[in-house]
Amino acid sequence: MLDVVPIVRHSPERQSAVPAGTVLARRHTPHVAGAHRPDARDVVATATVPISVAVLAGDPVTGQGAVAYLASCPGMKVLAADRQEEADVVLILVSWVTEETLEWMQQVADRARHGARFVLVGDGVREQHLLRAVTCGLVSVIPRQEADFERIVHAIRAVCDDRLEMPDVALGWLVRQVRAIQRDVLEPMGVTTAGLQDREADVLRLLAEGLGTAEIAVKLCYSERTVKNIIHGVLTRWQLRNRAHAVAFAMRHGAI
Repeated sequence: MLDVVPIVRHSPERQSAVPAGTVLARRHTPHVAGAHRPDARDVVATATVPISVAVLAGDPVTGQGAVAYLASCPGMKVLAADRQEEADVVLILVSWVTEETLEWMQQVADRARHGARFVLVGDGVREQHLLRAVTCGLVSVIPRQEADFERIVHAIRAVCDDRLEMPDVALGWLVRQVRAIQRDVLEPMGVTTAGLQDREADVLRLLAEGLGTAEIAVKLCYSERTVKNIIHGVLTRWQLRNRAHAVAFAMRHGAI
């Protein structure tokens, strides 16, 4: 059974939504005079389709408290534990991230219909675990001392906007991992981090500079047919609409 982090309730007005003994550490933020920090439940969701969330907690009281709060937030739909693979976001609440935590994430990811996405609240994330967790679908990591209900709800909503939240040290680890993969694996194979071959990146780079097929062929010493085949291969493999879309794709992924 996973070791779960105890949640701390913020203020008396929220206690009715969170059972006694529930999870989360108090988040310490500087007070700005005259500023109002909205409750996550006061924020009206802009999406018409609710975000489905599944909660994993080893302690029933912890799980019930998280479920009760999330269910009270506009735009949130809490799924039963046996429907975790259907959730848009899976929230994991643990005291310490262990191999058991990662194994559970892998199991959910293997069953997920459209790719699992996890928000993890807990301490002890290690560099050797991070890339594996991200591969499973980890999007956000919130240390216990920085976690409260609003922060968690914000992270869940951010997942659906393709944004992540991670401690600076974790981001540093990921950058080093990506650089190592590029240097040791992709470059020897002539492949970029976007999954493009070197010659594909070269063609797209020249397209971005405004060159036509014939000019690219001369520049790279290819036949025009070869240039067309390269472009067609990129469009087909990545399901891109046209050349402009292909150039945008390469630029967005840092290939050119």
